[in-house]
Amino acid sequence: MRRHHFLFLIIAVLAVSGCSLSAQRIRKADAVVALTVDRQSSCAQEAEHCAAPSTLVDAAREADAASTDTRPVHVATLLEDGETAMAARINLIRAATQTIDVQTYIWEQDDAGKLVLDELVRAARRGVRVRILADQLFSFRDAGLLAGLARASDHLEIRLYNPTFHSAHTTPMAFAAGIVCCFFKFNQRMHNKLIVVDDVIGITGGRNYEDRYFDWDGTFDYVDRDVMIGGPAARAMGASFAQFWNHKRAVQLTHLRDVNKELVRDTDDPRHWVTPTYEHPERVVDIVADAEDPEWIADRIQRDTLRMNRVEYLSDLPGKTDEPKRREARALTRHIMGLVRNAHSEVILQTPYLVMSKPAKKIFSTLQRKPSPPRVVVSTNSLASTDAFAVYAMSYKHRKRYLIDYGFEIYEMKPHPANGDPDAREWQTGEEPSPPLLTASGSGSGASKSGRRSGRRALPAAAPSESAGFMAFGGRRPHQGPRSRPAPLLTEGVRFGLHAKSIVVDDTFAMVGTHNFDPRSDHYNTESGVIIYDKRFSDRLRDSIMQDIRPENAWSIGPRQKTIPVLSSVNEFIGDVSERLPFFDLWPFRYATSYQLKPGCIPMRWKDPRFFDCYEAVGDFPEVDVSLKLIYTRMITAFGSSAAGIL
Repeated sequence: MRRHHFLFLIIAVLAVSGCSLSAQRIRKADAVVALTVDRQSSCAQEAEHCAAPSTLVDAAREADAASTDTRPVHVATLLEDGETAMAARINLIRAATQTIDVQTYIWEQDDAGKLVLDELVRAARRGVRVRILADQLFSFRDAGLLAGLARASDHLEIRLYNPTFHSAHTTPMAFAAGIVCCFFKFNQRMHNKLIVVDDVIGITGGRNYEDRYFDWDGTFDYVDRDVMIGGPAARAMGASFAQFWNHKRAVQLTHLRDVNKELVRDTDDPRHWVTPTYEHPERVVDIVADAEDPEWIADRIQRDTLRMNRVEYLSDLPGKTDEPKRREARALTRHIMGLVRNAHSEVILQTPYLVMSKPAKKIFSTLQRKPSPPRVVVSTNSLASTDAFAVYAMSYKHRKRYLIDYGFEIYEMKPHPANGDPDAREWQTGEEPSPPLLTASGSGSGASKSGRRSGRRALPAAAPSESAGFMAFGGRRPHQGPRSRPAPLLTEGVRFGLHAKSIVVDDTFAMVGTHNFDPRSDHYNTESGVIIYDKRFSDRLRDSIMQDIRPENAWSIGPRQKTIPVLSSVNEFIGDVSERLPFFDLWPFRYATSYQLKPGCIPMRWKDPRFFDCYEAVGDFPEVDVSLKLIYTRMITAFGSSAAGIL
């Protein structure tokens, strides 16, 4: 009975929401916007639109001017911590003279999301053309807010990518109906993250617009990475944005049923964008002051900027699943695969989700069979640090294959890494920050070579996360459903989860972008990234990732020690058989487990003969409290292998 009731509800949703708005209804909403949009300008200068001075933009313009068709010139900067990532964005937005284009997967209305949105509205009101393109499923979701933004400025335009049933907000029932009626279209999301200013400088990488991507959450923050590029590659960023902006899946606000209803319902509604109220206004004041301070920008950002030549910005095509056989549709994926396939000495990979696609498996298997296979280092999440436990379960299932068949050295991030921002922990209790933790090398963890996660104090705030695929059930944000919350821990303090997506090949190629190196990024989501051919940049990125895998920051994954010869061999045989079964993989004793370095020992690889002398096993899921989350993980390991691409 319940099944029939559920199907009836889905049919009802399809009947009510499945058709687009009439042309008359759209014209009416367009007329409302035209009559009520804010046309006031805060700037009388038509040429530069009252742009603020910026040494970052100046350096990009100088590089662009020095470029030729045969020898481009670029400036590139890694943005490793949340503070510099936010300050760089604000600095660029305020320095824009003509255009700002922003593309993202998530836009939350917390302090970080509201601050960037407010800066963009202010830029539009001084005459800069601002365009925002956000994936619908995890952005805004408030039709009233979007109706107000539609009239915030005549220089601001927002579109949502791939909206479910022509609406800004997706209800749980509409979510289910989307899967039933049009799975492939609904499943394909725009995972690109990009901000490009005046087509001369841009930022891309892993960060969405949400507190936890900028070290502002205070309970669960991300270890993430962006790269800022100035020069000719920024024009490629702008061209990619235009492809998505003009695609049929990028829908104007007046074409969305719920936003249209808000606009048409009350044509005299005076609501426009006003300066937001922040949960923690003091940190907003501080970060804006930093973004405006030339000395701070020079010390924290420009001193790490490198000048180089060859830089490529690549992006998959919009509507990736519409024409999967087109080579251009998967441009970034193909390029990454080519880089890895040609590796000679080393591949350094950092990804939140260690789930390999079939092409990736084939490439790494081939590399491992070489007479002198390259070293492959993988930095990823542990169950204690991830917020996507279902995806982690797939990685856990295939640990032996990764270690033996592909030769991976796997390091899983701890939930409280020593190179996480120590200030974040102190704000939880209101105490003054303590000095930075010391790493084994004796350097301050808050002031590493790359400036990693040395951001200002984080404050407690409820914030969601970027989820993989359908784990954010019903269009709700991941933190709103218990199945997508991080696993409960035995330890307290601010938790960190890895979200950076980067790769270094042979110390000469480096990629920073949105691609998670998993089946979902390969086949479903559109992805983007920057590939840089410069050894200095590659060395810096490599150093940053290698810092994340140090023993104080990550557990090493290695084989279980065979203490009982016969039983250990039997256990391994049963585990091998169980792993290869698509279902009923219930054997609890896996080939590999997590290890911690013993005091007095130096770090070494799991293949080293002395490994068991210097490392002690800490269990499959260290620091995780035994709970339903652990049971879920075991169940998905057993039954979920066929869903790896969706997850």
